[in-house]
Amino acid sequence: MRSIYISGRGGPEKLVVRESADPQATAGTLRVRVRASGINFADILARQGLYPDAPKLPCVVGYEVSGVVDAVGPDVDPAWLGREVFGLTRFGGYADVVVTPVAQMFEKPAALSHEQCAAIPVNYLTAWQLLVVMGSLSHDETVLIHNAGGGVGLACIDVARHIGARIIGTASSGKHPFLKERGLHEAIDYRTQDWPTELQRLTDGRGVELITDPLGGSHWKKSYRALRSTGRLGMFGISGVTESRLFGPLKLLPVALGMPFFHPLPLMDGNRSVFGVNVGHLWHEVDKIRGWMQALLQGVDDGWLRPHVDQVFSFAQAGEAHAYIEARRNTGKVVLRPD
Repeated sequence: MRSIYISGRGGPEKLVVRESADPQATAGTLRVRVRASGINFADILARQGLYPDAPKLPCVVGYEVSGVVDAVGPDVDPAWLGREVFGLTRFGGYADVVVTPVAQMFEKPAALSHEQCAAIPVNYLTAWQLLVVMGSLSHDETVLIHNAGGGVGLACIDVARHIGARIIGTASSGKHPFLKERGLHEAIDYRTQDWPTELQRLTDGRGVELITDPLGGSHWKKSYRALRSTGRLGMFGISGVTESRLFGPLKLLPVALGMPFFHPLPLMDGNRSVFGVNVGHLWHEVDKIRGWMQALLQGVDDGWLRPHVDQVFSFAQAGEAHAYIEARRNTGKVVLRPD
């Protein structure tokens, strides 16, 4: 098998391809010949030494794959053999062969490519948890999606569009036409506009009922202040940490210092709530994940779930793929494909 290792903390050049023996399927698992692997921002943080959940370096990251089952564990139904599948891995997804629990895999929809399926698990499960499970978004409400052009952002647009809510998003101006085609009602250029001021203008000073925010630090304070009464702030990342000019773990310092403290009394008085989402901490809740995924797969059949793959890179180009995402050049998912 071939795997992409993070050889050490640092830049994209720290991603190297290594060969090793194929893993064997064990009890309760499937072995999958990978056709596509999804990249997430957590992978970039892991490479920079800023992701506490990552295995000790050197390691292979990657939370999601799509491919074909070529072996099953001794207690697994052999009918899985030869099936096209996609699903979640607890790291190790940057490889052309993975072994993962059968409960974390799903049959690949015939209408989607392997690359599109690799764009579903993390992005759409996160979006579903943010908007439906914990955000309780309804058709008569407005949601603000930060980083609307990212993988989770596009997934949130699909889910919010399905619900029928009004959708506002922040993104650089070059992405606005595409995002509006996808269903965004109003777009705010966070680089040239003061987004809180523009949001107040768009909502006649009321704010919005739900905000999804992957940036972290002091940005969460701004998002909280932009909530309408009964508003909810869904936090699911600290991607803003990469903007710090400090080195290594010190990058976390300005983000940590800027984070808000949410006291229960102001939350009650303001009729607002805050919550956090991290799909990577739900391995013990597989039944919930499977239920959410079934709803999303119904969305594929019904036509409202439309995974968008921005670029596909080979394993040899993994460093270029990370640099592409760090430069905020992607609109939607970036995927790795074995050479």
